[in-house]
Amino acid sequence: MTFRRLAAALTGVIAALVLLPILAPPVGAQRLPQTVTPGHYDLSFVVDIPRQRFEGSETIHVQVSQPTRRVVLNAAELTFREVTIVSGGAMQPADVTLDRNSETAALTVATPLAAGAAEIRIKYEGVLSNQLRGFYISRTDKRSYAVTQFEATDARRAFPSFDEPEYKATFAVTLTIARGDVAISNGRVISDTPGPGPDQHTVRFSTSPKMSTYLVAMAVGDFECLEGAADAIPIRVCATAGKSHLARLALDLTQQILSFFNDYYSITYPFGKLDMVAIPDFAAGAMENTAAIFYRETALLADSATASVATQKDIAATIAHEVAHQWFGNLVTMRWWDDLWLNEGFATWMESRPLAASRPEWNIPVDDARATQSALGVDSLRSTRAVRTAVQTPNQIESLFDAISYQKGGALLRMIEQYVGAGPFRDGINAYLKTHAYGNATSADFWTAIAQASGKPVDRILPTFINQPGAPLVELSALTCTATDTRATFSQQRFFSEGGAPRTTDAWQIPACLKTTTTAEESACLVVPAEQISMSVAQGCVPWVFANAGAHGYYRTLYPPAMLRALAPRIQEALTAPERLVLIEDEWALVRANRHSAADYLTLATGYGRESSSGVFTEVADRLEFIHEYLTTEASRRPFETFVRAMMRPLYDELGFVPMPGEDDDRRLLRAVVVKTLGGIGNDDEILSRARETLDRSLNQEGASSALDPTLRESVVALAAARGDATLYTALLGAADRAKSPGERNVYFYAATDFRDPALVDRALQRALSTELRAQDMARYLASFFDNPAARPRAWSFLKSNWKELEPRMRGLTAGAVLVRSLGSFCDASSRDDVRAFFSTSRMPGVSGALNQTIERIDNCIALRETETRPVAEWLAAR
Repeated sequence: MTFRRLAAALTGVIAALVLLPILAPPVGAQRLPQTVTPGHYDLSFVVDIPRQRFEGSETIHVQVSQPTRRVVLNAAELTFREVTIVSGGAMQPADVTLDRNSETAALTVATPLAAGAAEIRIKYEGVLSNQLRGFYISRTDKRSYAVTQFEATDARRAFPSFDEPEYKATFAVTLTIARGDVAISNGRVISDTPGPGPDQHTVRFSTSPKMSTYLVAMAVGDFECLEGAADAIPIRVCATAGKSHLARLALDLTQQILSFFNDYYSITYPFGKLDMVAIPDFAAGAMENTAAIFYRETALLADSATASVATQKDIAATIAHEVAHQWFGNLVTMRWWDDLWLNEGFATWMESRPLAASRPEWNIPVDDARATQSALGVDSLRSTRAVRTAVQTPNQIESLFDAISYQKGGALLRMIEQYVGAGPFRDGINAYLKTHAYGNATSADFWTAIAQASGKPVDRILPTFINQPGAPLVELSALTCTATDTRATFSQQRFFSEGGAPRTTDAWQIPACLKTTTTAEESACLVVPAEQISMSVAQGCVPWVFANAGAHGYYRTLYPPAMLRALAPRIQEALTAPERLVLIEDEWALVRANRHSAADYLTLATGYGRESSSGVFTEVADRLEFIHEYLTTEASRRPFETFVRAMMRPLYDELGFVPMPGEDDDRRLLRAVVVKTLGGIGNDDEILSRARETLDRSLNQEGASSALDPTLRESVVALAAARGDATLYTALLGAADRAKSPGERNVYFYAATDFRDPALVDRALQRALSTELRAQDMARYLASFFDNPAARPRAWSFLKSNWKELEPRMRGLTAGAVLVRSLGSFCDASSRDDVRAFFSTSRMPGVSGALNQTIERIDNCIALRETETRPVAEWLAAR
């Protein structure tokens, strides 16, 4: 599901290590008994969209391991009508006992079932809910649709099942639907016959390969599809009526991506066909259902002629992520949810590869480095969790869909791939897939496969990153130059973003690759063990060592001041764009940890004023925005804005406001972030005036955005809205209504959260109480107000006052966490205490981890404001 070589090698020193125990489900976990296991489901549904209900009939072919009178399976929000079990040629009725807390149904028969094959036959009814989960209703302005979203534990809301990932089975689906509607499922359509009623037809699908229940998919409505193929695999991209013309970009991308994966894996795409379906209301960004991937419309549909570069990248990355899941997650599935990273970390790692190959101008390695930094930001909190975390309840399972499973999981795979080499890593991946195809696997299965393929101790390295929380800090001593070489000492400790956090006994086996020249070549790789290690890092004398060559390492680095001074003048030519990102982000992390000063960061950041990579520049701009809001005062804010203008104006003068013919995509993205930073943080009058003039001219023309470069659009709209009036507010609402694609609509729709005028902020907040806002968008829309300092207090008051009405409408796997994490933008004790008190009494299931992280971030910001406001002012005064 979508809420990214070594030049030479040294012999690594691997310290003796006692591996952490593999985590087992806790006592009392809500797991099914293993006495009865499924092999095949026959599922039939009569779908009544106008009445929002369905009738179900299923036969589950099972194996009974020992005689039993009781079969327990998962069921929720279903009404059982008739249950019989066939065993040993005899049929007997079963009594049903429901347990709403554990979402199970116990089927009990009078005569024990014999060991061996049996059939469970159930007739039942269900409701097409409005909850964006299970079998539910999705709506457009014209009609309703019936669609499914089963990950993580919601297949049980559509059919009684063994709803755990380890219980793989085959599925044969039949849908009886309204005449004129289309049905889509995991299999191919093998028959479509009229009836049984005069206004119905019945669609049968081919039997699926073995898969987990959460990957079953169904969609019913007036879908229209564009068709294509890759390597003889039929591909369709489908949308609701009237939107299929927006599917061409996705179809072209999917064909390229599927061909790339078929070349990479030794197992070609195993599921016969691939459907990609845009759903009007969808909780996740996308869902990797086997051979029938469902997406939000914004994640799949766009006009290729007018879509911004950012939109194209997002769609391509989402498609690549979900198609990668067809191998990582669908063909081979984690055994239990504690190993979710085996699904999501793998797909996050793999999504980058086809994009980097086909679109080098997108600078995908920089995006990968940014994803790593995002994970490190979470992992530096005391409230972080281990990648492999014991879970038992649905709420606990849902809490795992976060940066640790996705971004950290992907980052660890990039680090190991660099350490062992791309070829051996690929060999290990393919061995892992072949061994566990159509089955389940654990973390140990994966690292064993890579260790065997590479001959390197991956099985001793990865457990230190998977089974314990946090991330390491690698510290280099000052370099020592001898007659023949340069030596350095490496040590490690756990890194915390909060200054003064206690030292721990946590230790990692850290694959670290080094660079010591300006040739952009990695010069050495080693494994930094738990204890301090001293070693030669270069022949002859060198003034600096960069300890994260390639930017693939999952760790922070602390350099001696003299080494940073020696490296600083050569950053642009000595380091690649991802490495430059790592260097400046490590410096900011050290500021947050009270190890360096914000003045140190600003000194280093001045060297990024002519940065050529949009991704690197974006990270620097984000840190400058933090300093501007939280670490300046009324006296120092204007001097800081003057500094930002002086730092960035030369780059803007080079780029200009209007795109030039022949520019590559990254340069267009760079212009967008420079314009937004100069106008926002720099408060540049020329930029602000031009943004408003450009937007007004665009909105006054037919087509809303015909005069505005799509890639610059979001920056221009945000700058204009921040200083906008009621006239502009109304004009943007009209532009959202006229938008020709979902992505364009969102730019104008979410601009309402950027206004600063209190009356307009209140007006925008009231939209959350109307039917104008879809449930899928509620959490993100409200969270956006907390990014706006002028709207933040009003948004918090609004949220508290209207919580009973708002909370039930925030639907989606990570919706609650998205909202709670946005509250980390507060930076004062009063707001922190209010947030904590509010959620101690207000219901929001599954957000305890996110809340702890939010409180910790606020505390960190408060501490940073107390210690760093004065150094920032002094640094500005010294300039």
